[in-house]
Amino acid sequence: MRKRTPGRNGPVSILTAEQLLHAAVELELAPGPDLQEAFREAGGHNADAASLGRVLVRRELLTGYQVEKLLAGSRSGLYFGPARIQYRAGSGSFARVYRAIHRETGAVLAVKVLRRRHSDSPEKRDAFLREGEMGRLLRHPNIVSIEEVGQEQGAVYLVMEFVEGQTLRELVRIRGAIDVPKGIDLVIQMAAGLEYAHRRGVAHRDLKASNVLVSSAGVAKLVDFGLARVDASGDKVLGRGDQPRTLDYAALEKLTGMHDDDFRSDIYFLGTIAYLVFSGTPALRETRDRGERGDPQRFQRVEPLAQRASGIPREVCDVVSRMMHLDPLERWQTIGEVKQALERLQSGRGPAIPTSDAGTPARARAPVPEGTAPTLRSRGRVMIVESSQTDQETLRDFFTKLGCRVLLTSNPARALARFSSHPLPADCIVMSARSLGSEAVEAFNTISSDPFLSAVPAILLVDQQQRDLVAEATFDARRKHATLPPRAEEIGPILDELVTS
Repeated sequence: MRKRTPGRNGPVSILTAEQLLHAAVELELAPGPDLQEAFREAGGHNADAASLGRVLVRRELLTGYQVEKLLAGSRSGLYFGPARIQYRAGSGSFARVYRAIHRETGAVLAVKVLRRRHSDSPEKRDAFLREGEMGRLLRHPNIVSIEEVGQEQGAVYLVMEFVEGQTLRELVRIRGAIDVPKGIDLVIQMAAGLEYAHRRGVAHRDLKASNVLVSSAGVAKLVDFGLARVDASGDKVLGRGDQPRTLDYAALEKLTGMHDDDFRSDIYFLGTIAYLVFSGTPALRETRDRGERGDPQRFQRVEPLAQRASGIPREVCDVVSRMMHLDPLERWQTIGEVKQALERLQSGRGPAIPTSDAGTPARARAPVPEGTAPTLRSRGRVMIVESSQTDQETLRDFFTKLGCRVLLTSNPARALARFSSHPLPADCIVMSARSLGSEAVEAFNTISSDPFLSAVPAILLVDQQQRDLVAEATFDARRKHATLPPRAEEIGPILDELVTS
C-alpha cells in the first residue's frame, strides 16, 4: 500500500484574492495563465478571495468544492495520490466517494475515502484495504477496477475507475422494474463479472443492488469486494483469511447448512438482485434491524417472482427462482450455468421472450418439437402423471400437438413433491386416472387442499368407464376434468383457461 507524507498541505488562512491565487497555483489546481486571467477579471490585488473564487468557479477552472476548501484554510482532501479531487460524488456511513482527475493524464477517476471514524477499527480498515487489493487484481469489464490503495494524512483511500451513472438500487427506485430484454442483459453482465471472480477463487460475499453500478451506457459493474473471500483453490497472490460475513449471508448459510465460503451464496444473492430488476421490488424485506436481517425465516417468506411480477415470462422466472432456491443442491451450481441459461433466452436458442403489441412482456412460448405441425399459440408446460407407458406416449403426442411442452412421470406423490418447491416444473398437472384410478383422484384432491399446491392448475382425465371417480374429485376454478380418450376441442379450451389466459 502506498503511503504519502503530508508535505505542504498545512492549513493556510485565505483572506485575499492574491492569497487564493497563490494557493491555487502552488497546488497546481489549474494552469497558471488561466488563473492569472481570472485574477485580473476579479479585480486583481484589490479583490477579495470570495470574488476570485466566484470567477474561478464560473470559468470552470476550479470547482466549488476546491474553492470552499481553500477559503476555509484547508488543503487536505484536494489530492489523494495522483488524483486531483473535484467534488464529492457520493457519501455513505462507511466511506465518501469523490470525482477526480488524474494530475498527469487527465483521466477521470473516482476516489473512495474511508471515513476517519472507521480508520481506527481494524475490522473495517482491513475490509476497506481488502476491497482495494481485490480490485487491483480483478480486472474485468463488469468489475470496477482499482488503480491505487494509499494513505494521505492518515486517511485511507482507493483510486478507482469512475463510472458515470448510478447504483442499480437507485436506478430501480427511480425507474421501477427494468424491461425484460434489458434486465436479462444487465443480469448477464453481472454474472460475467462474478464468473470471472469465482474462476479466480474469489467469492464476493456482499452482493446487493447498491453494490452494482450501471453506467449511462448501460454497463453493469460490480463494486465493493471488501468482504470477498478466497477459497482454497483460488489465486495464491490474493491470499486467504478469516473474513467477516454480512448478516444476510450468515443467516442464509445458517438456514441452508452451507459453508461460509460457498460460491452458491453469491448465486442466491445475485438472484435477489435479478428479482429486483424484473419486479421493481426487493425479494427480501429491507430493514436496518439486525435481528430481523439475521433471522433465517426471512428467506422462507419470499414471494415467488412469478406472483410478484405476473407479466414476466415463465422461463425468466424459473432461472431467477432456481438462483434463489433454498436447497443449495437444487440451486444453480455455478454462476456460469446461470449466465448460459440467460444467454439462451437472450439469443433465442432457448425459449423465446416475446413482447406484446403494447410493449408488455408476454408469456414465453415453448418450442414445438420437430415433426409436429406448428400451432397458433403455446399452451405452456404440462406434467402428465400416468403409470402406463402406452398411455404416456399417447398423451405426450396429444398434448404436444396442442402446443405444450410435456414432462412425464408415473408417480403421483413424486409429481406433487416436485410442485412443492420453486421453480415449478410445469404450468399445469395432468392426472390420468385410466391406470392409476383412485390414486390419481387422491393426488388431484391434494392439490386443492394443500396450501403449498393450491395455486397449481390441474386437470383430471377419466375414462368414460370411470365416471364414478368424477364424483370423488374436488373441482374449482383451477381444477378441471376431461374425458378419455382426449379430444382437442374439450381439453384445448381448458388449457387456455388454466394456463395461457
